Parts: sequence; structure tokens; C-alpha cells
Amino acid sequence: MYKYSVSILGTGFIGLCSAACFAEKDIKVLASTHNQKKASMINDGIAPFYEADLQEIMDDIKANNPELLQCLLDPVKAILETDISMITQGTPMREDKSIDLGFIESTAREIGEALKQKDSYHLVVVRSTVVPGTSRNLVSKIISEVSGKVPGKDFGLCMQPEFLAEGRSIKDTLRPDRIVIGALDDKSGDMLQEFYEYFYGDHLKNCPILRMNLESAELVKYGNNCLLSTKISFANEFANFAQLVPNVDIVQVMKGVGLDYRINERFLGPGVGFGGSCFHKDVNAIKAWSKSKGYPSRLLEAVLDINDDQAIRIVDMAEELAGDLKNKRITLLGLAFKPGTDDMREAPSIRVINELVKRGITDIVGYDPKANETAEIELGNKIAYANSIEQALNDSECALLITEWEEFKELKPDDFKKHMKSPNLIDGRRIFNYETFNEKLPFRAIGRVNPN
Repeated sequence: MYKYSVSILGTGFIGLCSAACFAEKDIKVLASTHNQKKASMINDGIAPFYEADLQEIMDDIKANNPELLQCLLDPVKAILETDISMITQGTPMREDKSIDLGFIESTAREIGEALKQKDSYHLVVVRSTVVPGTSRNLVSKIISEVSGKVPGKDFGLCMQPEFLAEGRSIKDTLRPDRIVIGALDDKSGDMLQEFYEYFYGDHLKNCPILRMNLESAELVKYGNNCLLSTKISFANEFANFAQLVPNVDIVQVMKGVGLDYRINERFLGPGVGFGGSCFHKDVNAIKAWSKSKGYPSRLLEAVLDINDDQAIRIVDMAEELAGDLKNKRITLLGLAFKPGTDDMREAPSIRVINELVKRGITDIVGYDPKANETAEIELGNKIAYANSIEQALNDSECALLITEWEEFKELKPDDFKKHMKSPNLIDGRRIFNYETFNEKLPFRAIGRVNPN
């Protein structure tokens, strides 16, 4: 018999990855979505999106303990039949770049409707990324108004930010480097901490649990994502510095910087910029929030500007190498925002393609090992979609490496010579050996230029 029962309200990356990992550890999970197709897929043991290791876990649950993971279309039922409810809904960006809390509001109302019918204590955990004050002033108030229940007495409230990186969400769920629990009161925090002590067991010997208030926990997530985004834009700023003078190699520079124990080398890789469901959205959200409070963020404005400009820079590099790109076939290797996922949200490939189209370039072919289908939903007929590297390179006169998938790292100069009409190559992720490729191909790489 399972010890804990949890309802997961939202079945995106965070929600479904958490649900699958909990269920594999003998926790009863009732996920909830209003998407009937997605619910049917989950109940059939099929992941509705690609995320490394997710399908394998769902296969194991389906084969051995299918009763531990079910997906319902009725969130109220899911809440009533569990002891803990986790809000894992998306917080998309509005047109003005501020946070859209619409899904959070509607979910809070659903929780309120359920708790109206429930006499026992229930813990609500906000795991979505929300601006400071949301859990206390929006979620708690709506639940109280709808249910008539008193926070702290009839229901508990925690804010537990997630730190999952797409492409390794399963690994990050199972082996986090810290757990942050923001709590309305000690009872709420204690209940969530006990749950994680059960779920993680011995892993907590090397994984601290940090307890704090709701608002501090909300800001931790933004601090985390904004700092990582800043490191990426910092590396790209210095990559652009490196291209001002011959013989400087930004990869070596950032390695030298990153070996400082105060900094570390992670997220100092130069490239075509960050993307995904979190960084761009969250940096914009906290920037808009702080501006609404009377404090415009100059730092975060620069982080976003540098990131967006990388698409312009890589197209400039392509034109410098291959000449006028109009009437030439251009290949993008990689469309997803990072390897290990098929997510196209805010992908650098979109910005690069838009820049190419803006310059009158229409013969664009893209290939991604996992994201062709999601890319076509996002991009439509702006580009053609190849089914293999070879097909993507066929008759191409310039290839831009956008996403650092493992299969691209295996490519040799002869692969480009063999398949391309003109083997011009731009390494937008610094995955190729500079000396080898520069010697054998017309080649450019972010953060390095040759002597004149």
C-alpha cells in the first residue's frame, strides 16, 4: 500500500516528469489535464512529448504498477483523492513580456472547489515559476475565497521551485542538488519535507533542504534562471570580444575563467544564445515585475539584448564566409533549443531563421534528430525539413550548426565536402575541432577568428 498520494495539476515537462518519478517510487499519483488526447496517451503509458529517459520510466510503470500513475480530466476528483496537490501549470509570457498567471488562477479555483468538499487537511504546493507574492496573495486567497477554508488551519501552502533542465529533467528530479521549501507555516513545510525525505531517502545526505518563506522561495527560482542566463550572455559578450582580434579562442578563455572555484565553467559556453521554456520567459517576467515596482533592471535588459543579437551575428558570419546568401540553400543542423528535448519554445533556431528570412533568404532546410515535428508546428513552411543529416546538407551552400546533438559531434570535414554544393560551415556551438575544420573547410566558429 502506498504511503503518499499526490495530485499533479499540469502535465507539461515539470508535471509529467515529477509524476513519473514519484510513481516509480511507489507514490500514488493522479495527474490532471484538460487535454483529452494527452490524458489518454499518459494512461496508455505514452509520453506526449520527448524528454530523455521519460518514456523508459513510463514503460516501467505501465508494465509493473500502472495503478500508481493515472491521468484524469477532472482536477477536483484528483485533488479529493490525494493528500498533496502540486501546481505545475505553465506561466507563459504576455505580449508585454510580463507573466501570465491565468493557469495558476484557474487551478487555484479548482483546488478551492475541491477543498470545499473536503474535511481533512490538504497540502497545496506551488511548483510553477511565479513572481514573488503570488503564492500568498493569489493562490492562497483564491483557494480561501472559493472553499471557505482557512490557510494554515484547513490547508497548508508551500512554494517549492523546481530546477529541472530540459533534456535531463528525469535526472534532475531524481537527483537534485538542493530542495527549496518556502512555507506558509511550519506545519506546511514539515509535511512537504517529510514527503521528500520519503521520496529521496539517502540522497538527502548530499542534498540540502532549505526552508524559507513563500516569497523568498519564489525569488530563488528567478535568481537561479537569471544568473544562468547572465552567464550565457556573458560568455557570448566575450565571444564577440574574441572575434575583434585574431588568435583569441573563446573556448580557452572561458575554460580559464570557469576554473575559478568562485565561478565554475558551467553555462559559460559561447553559442547562438539560450532558448527554451524558462530562461527567456523568466528573465522577462522578473524584469517586468521589478519595473512595475519602480525598479527597471539594466542588467537583465542587457542579458536579453545580447542573447537576441546572437542570431544576427551568426548570420553575419555566414555572409562573411559564403557571400550573399540569397538564392543559396542554407542548412540548419539542430532546431530544438537544446539536445535531449524536442522543445522549440524560444529556440535560437527560430531567431536565426527569422533573421535569414528578413534578409530575403528563402531556401532554408532544417534537420533535428527529435524536433522536426514540433519545429514544423512552430515554423510551418518557413523552412523545409530533412529526415537526415545527408538530406539536410544536399546541395547546400552554407551550414549553420545550431544545436549540439551528439550525432552532429561525430561529423567530419569530409561529410560536409561530400554532401554540400559548397562546404561552408558555421559552428554556432563550438563542437568541432577548430584547427582540423578550419584547415579543411571554409569554416567559421563563434568566438574565434584567423589572422589576416
